Amino acid sequence: MTPARSTPAPALAVVGATGAVGSLLLQNLSRRADVWGDIRLIASARSAGRMLAVRGEETEVLALSEDAFDGLGAGDVALFLTPAEVSARWAPVATARGAVVVDQSAAFREDPEVPLVVPEVNAPAVRNRPRGIVASPDCVTAAMIAALGALHTEYGLADLTVSSYQAASAAGRAGSETLRRQLSLVAGTSLGEMTGDVRRAVGEDTGPFAAPLALNVVPWSGELREGGWSSHELAVRAQTRRILRLEALPVAVTCVQVPVLTGHSLSVRARFGAAVDAGRAREVLEAAPGVVVVDDPAAGEFPTPVDAAGTDPAWVGRLRASLDDPRSLEFFVCADNLQGGAALNATQIAELLAGEFA
Repeated sequence: MTPARSTPAPALAVVGATGAVGSLLLQNLSRRADVWGDIRLIASARSAGRMLAVRGEETEVLALSEDAFDGLGAGDVALFLTPAEVSARWAPVATARGAVVVDQSAAFREDPEVPLVVPEVNAPAVRNRPRGIVASPDCVTAAMIAALGALHTEYGLADLTVSSYQAASAAGRAGSETLRRQLSLVAGTSLGEMTGDVRRAVGEDTGPFAAPLALNVVPWSGELREGGWSSHELAVRAQTRRILRLEALPVAVTCVQVPVLTGHSLSVRARFGAAVDAGRAREVLEAAPGVVVVDDPAAGEFPTPVDAAGTDPAWVGRLRASLDDPRSLEFFVCADNLQGGAALNATQIAELLAGEFA
């Protein structure tokens, strides 16, 4: 039996409400159209009892448990902003109640029965969800996919090469705190001019990174996989293929951690099935939802992560036709990895579902 609804609008459960992405999502709920009825906030037991503002009202955080999902039913949504192991354990609990799960983790991104959705690109995919779960991509894929999707529709994407420059905050609070600590140790010094001096200054504790991040870049993100690829690089490849429905698309990805707190950047070379006119490509991107074109190098205007931080869209610039291939376009894109790359996409998927249930 489906539990009775206390309001005519769908209920929303936010699991992981006290995390960095959760706090941004709650802000989204307060500034976007109000499509929700009851909103419940769920987090780990240590956060239970905290009061958080949602739509101008103080709401108590519930401990993650079976009871926290009581009352959810068909037409309701449970939004998971949790590590993959938490989502894998608790998402089926929510779907067993009849709710649809929107998951931000990697737990279900490779499951063929779980659609991987970016609303600006493949919104209709949200309707085909055999397991009652919809997945959201990682923040690197999300940063570039709206621009790629628009260009693919116009020209037909045939090949993709990407280098990512990833912000420390993608590794959570530990990433941000590690970078801030390291920056404090090297600020005002002459470090970085001799081999080993930065490593000695920051010590052996490099946090979630494979090497010191201050005054440095680290060409690694994820776990080692066959052939020297990282798990994160392979994930970006797989997610791009799924979202664009290009299962055989050649994709080469190099993931690099950089000493930036917030905002992923990507250098993209996209090859298409037809010749690309840079002027027309600009028009396509200017009309694309979720994309803002900032591209006037003569005036010093191009995307940078400090400008994208705290904003919703992907900022695209440095648009130029490849010198050696008339079918290729090169560009640079920046996006806030926590807001645009995570909280906003999850919010938009949930709103698609709310519209379906209205």
